[in-house]
Amino acid sequence: MENLKITVFQGYLFWENIDKNLQNIALRLQGGLREKTDLIILPEMFNTGFSMDAARLAEPMGGKTMQWMTDIAAKYACVITGSFIVAEGGKYYNRLIWMRPDGTYEHYDKRHLFAMGKEHLTYTAGSKKLITELKGWKVCPMICYDLRFPVWMRNVDAAYDLLLIVANWPEKRALHWRTLLPARAVENQAYVIGVNRVGHDGNEVYHSGDSTCVSPNGDVVYYRRDEEDLYTFSISADELKRVRRAMPFLKDADRFEIDEAVLRVE
Repeated sequence: MENLKITVFQGYLFWENIDKNLQNIALRLQGGLREKTDLIILPEMFNTGFSMDAARLAEPMGGKTMQWMTDIAAKYACVITGSFIVAEGGKYYNRLIWMRPDGTYEHYDKRHLFAMGKEHLTYTAGSKKLITELKGWKVCPMICYDLRFPVWMRNVDAAYDLLLIVANWPEKRALHWRTLLPARAVENQAYVIGVNRVGHDGNEVYHSGDSTCVSPNGDVVYYRRDEEDLYTFSISADELKRVRRAMPFLKDADRFEIDEAVLRVE
C-alpha cells in the first residue's frame, strides 16, 4: 500500500451543456495537471449540473461521456471518477463511474435520492455499495446526499480506506457538509474526500464548493471555497495505519447487516 496522489476538480458547471462541460474540464486538466496523479475526482453530474431533465440529458452506457472518461483516463494514465445521468433498462440513474486507464470500469448508483429536490421522482435508487481498489487502497465512492446517512457509509470490518463523496451541495447547507465530512472520517477511521461544484446552477442555487480532504484523525489535508480549483495532493498510507493502530475502535463497532431486499423497494 503506497501513498496515493489525488487530483480534485472543484469546477463551475455549465447548466445542462454536456459538450461545454466536457470541453472545459479537458482544458482545465490540460492546463493545470502538471504532475502524475493516481486519481482524478469530478463533482456529481459533472457534465450537466444537478438536473432533473433526465429524459433529454441521459446517455446510455458507452455514450459520449463514457467515451470521454475512457480517453481522459488513458491520456493521464490514472483513474477518473464522477457521476452523470445514465439511461438503462427504461430507468434513469445518477451513476458514478470508476474509469481505469485500461478502459475497464465499475459503477455505483446513488442510493439516497434527494427528495427535497424531487430527485426520487426521476431517478432510480441504487442498492449496492462499490468497494474498489487502487494501488492497495480500498476505495468506497458515494454521491452527495448519501453523506447524511452514516449507516450506509459505515466502515464495517475496515472494508475501505478512502471514502469519496462527489456532490452538488448548495452553499445554504454548507455547514452540514463541513461538519459531516470530518465526522465520517473520524467515525470510520478512513480518509474522506468530498468534491463539490462552485457557482450558480440553472435554478439559481449557489454552490460554494468547500471541497475537502480529511484524514482518519480529523485533520484537514485540503480545503477550498468559492472558487474553481484543480489541485493535487497526497494521502498517507502510514498515517492511516498509525491511526488505526493507535485507536483500534472499529473492532468494537456494532454489528449489523443492511437488508438489500428492502433497499430495492421503490
